[in-house]
Amino acid sequence: MNQAIAFLHRSRVRATLRTAARYCAGAFAALTLCATAQAEPLKVGGKNFTEQLLLSNMTAQYLRAKGYEVDLKNGLGTVVMRQALEGKQLDVVWDYTGTALIVYNRIKQKMEPKQAYEKVKALDAPRGLTWLDASPLNNTYAIAMKADRAKADDVHTLSQLAAKLGSDAKVKDYTLAVDMEFAGRPDGLRGMQKTYGFRLSRAKVRQMDPGLVYNAVRDGQAELGLVYASDGRIKGFDLVTLTDDKGFFPAYNATPVVRAEVLAAHPQLAAQLNQLAAKLSTEAMRDMNAKVDIEHQPVDKVAHAFLSAQGLL
Repeated sequence: MNQAIAFLHRSRVRATLRTAARYCAGAFAALTLCATAQAEPLKVGGKNFTEQLLLSNMTAQYLRAKGYEVDLKNGLGTVVMRQALEGKQLDVVWDYTGTALIVYNRIKQKMEPKQAYEKVKALDAPRGLTWLDASPLNNTYAIAMKADRAKADDVHTLSQLAAKLGSDAKVKDYTLAVDMEFAGRPDGLRGMQKTYGFRLSRAKVRQMDPGLVYNAVRDGQAELGLVYASDGRIKGFDLVTLTDDKGFFPAYNATPVVRAEVLAAHPQLAAQLNQLAAKLSTEAMRDMNAKVDIEHQPVDKVAHAFLSAQGLL
């Protein structure tokens, strides 16, 4: 009898311990979930033009689908966004290698795209900012023409343009529409003309607001225009960009930049953002920009459609 009682007692103790273990495990899981729920949301930032509104909105939707709580703060100026990231008011942004090189670090040395990426990555590491994988999206400068005019004049590269400006009477009357900054910078218009060996007279250079350049080329007010390579109006206005065959313009590869301590707190975040970056291209962004700027579709709708098409949701 005593042995039976002892056996039952031991069984009850074991059962009680198992129950306690299950309770503790459940309580631990609940506490973990509670801690996750109470964690600070990821603060995603973006600049104040269409492409950046798309990138930041896309990132917010993508990360929410991955289970993160996200606070979206876009519509910021370039310098303001950078200061907010350095000041820990933002956690995740998309920035451009060329912008970091030239605007933030004031480096004007000519670099290949990979070299530029490695340079800005190394410069920002001591500041606690991590540049993840650069996307194929390159929002660099480009010289654009109407597609039918480029075909008729057989001009497809900047070297061909330079050659024709010196020998072909048909293109000697070309005018170039640029913004005022590019016209005055030594690494802008003057640098481009020096690299390619041609010179446009002052009368052939029309300075205007950057947004008006596209309309000027479309409407025939200028044969050439300085544009951003991923702008939707290139496609929407039936323009083509001339190949920068001597690599004059710096690379502006869009790259997710994240505070290092945020990456440490979220071990999967880097791989997730790199997966998104790999899906972006200049042509894809050109299409999305056109849907917003020309077709007037909502930014969040265009961003969602891209994520869905890429299987990221």
